[in-house]
Amino acid sequence: MLYMLLCYNNETEVLGWTPEQDAAVMGRLSVVHDRLVAEGKMGPSGRLQGTTAAKTLVKTEAPFVVDGPYAETKEQFLGFYTLDVADMDEALDIARELGVANPGGAYEVRPMRLYLPGAIAAA
Repeated sequence: MLYMLLCYNNETEVLGWTPEQDAAVMGRLSVVHDRLVAEGKMGPSGRLQGTTAAKTLVKTEAPFVVDGPYAETKEQFLGFYTLDVADMDEALDIARELGVANPGGAYEVRPMRLYLPGAIAAA
């Protein structure tokens, strides 16, 4: 079954990491990533740029675009994983494992249905 694991963290803190701190976190995460890929359990994943690089399309009669999401929360949506695992328990176990590799923030796990695989899946 497919699950989307949404990654939230304090953007100011994460963007303030030194290159060495960032490399250390990514190194620990890579151990988990490599295993999940080898087991065929991890699909596309992504690390989002900061909210200052974002744009929001406001849907009105005449849609318009504004800068950023202007997040009012302490933690922002910073990344995602696509998982193909047996059940929610296994997805939560992976979230726990990633949480050890990258302390702080939160992981939200949601079941998902594939809407369209798109061209990226075929690449």
